Amino acid sequence: MRIFFPSLLVWIVTPIAMFAAEVHPPSQMSAGVSFSMPSSGGGQGTLYLIGPAHLSKRQVNLGTDIEVDGDEVERAGRYTVILCTDQCSASEFYVHPAGPDRLSLLVHPSRVPVSNPNAISAVAVVWDVYHNLELSPETVKFTVNPDEHTSLSEARTTNNGIAWIRLTSAAKSGVVKLEASVGKVSEIRVVQQVASDACNLRIRASSASKKIMVETDPVRDCSGNFVPDGTVVSFTMTDSAGKTTVDVPIKRGVAKVEMPAHGRARITAASGVVTGNELDLGGGE
Repeated sequence: MRIFFPSLLVWIVTPIAMFAAEVHPPSQMSAGVSFSMPSSGGGQGTLYLIGPAHLSKRQVNLGTDIEVDGDEVERAGRYTVILCTDQCSASEFYVHPAGPDRLSLLVHPSRVPVSNPNAISAVAVVWDVYHNLELSPETVKFTVNPDEHTSLSEARTTNNGIAWIRLTSAAKSGVVKLEASVGKVSEIRVVQQVASDACNLRIRASSASKKIMVETDPVRDCSGNFVPDGTVVSFTMTDSAGKTTVDVPIKRGVAKVEMPAHGRARITAASGVVTGNELDLGGGE
């Protein structure tokens, strides 16, 4: 005599029917790389792929490897893959940047006085080919290439995709090329180094017909660079009529002015915080 236990049969069969098909992606991969994911079950199911900048849905055959194209995983970050039949199962995987391929280089300022400590700031940002920020530590080499001078290089390690450095401007004026490189990728920016404040300012003068002609020697900074034209030199004359100050821009390396004089006159010149020699001479009364 056979005895059936329907309730036991239901208990055995129902949990098996409730098992959802599953998909098993790799735990991590590089951006833009095609890959496959094995799946369980049989028949057909619906696959959803959800990422930082991607959402797709398609029918798939269960029990086979499901292919994912590289253009579906170009953005770095966390992805969720959901496989649905009567029920749904979900898995997650992480996409890492594809490796350094591009650099953004910011340099400030574009024009800087010579011999100025820590005057130049350079910031390099490392990206992969898909514009993902390269978060893993990378070594960025900063190289300064002044005209007619030996190149200088320093390396910095990125932190969250960013590396930066401060540089002292060179002693000679002129164009300086600042290059940042990581692997075979590089970017170049140009910094114009100009003369610093005037140094050792000297003047000479001559008088004729109640006028005094005052002129500077070629105006240079302390490193011997010519101070840029347009830099203002202030000439001050004190005579019997009082004090007179005239501001004159440098032209072709020198500044000069014609001033009326009444009797003896004392003349000085200054540019910025620098004062020149003092002249004491008679006027053309």
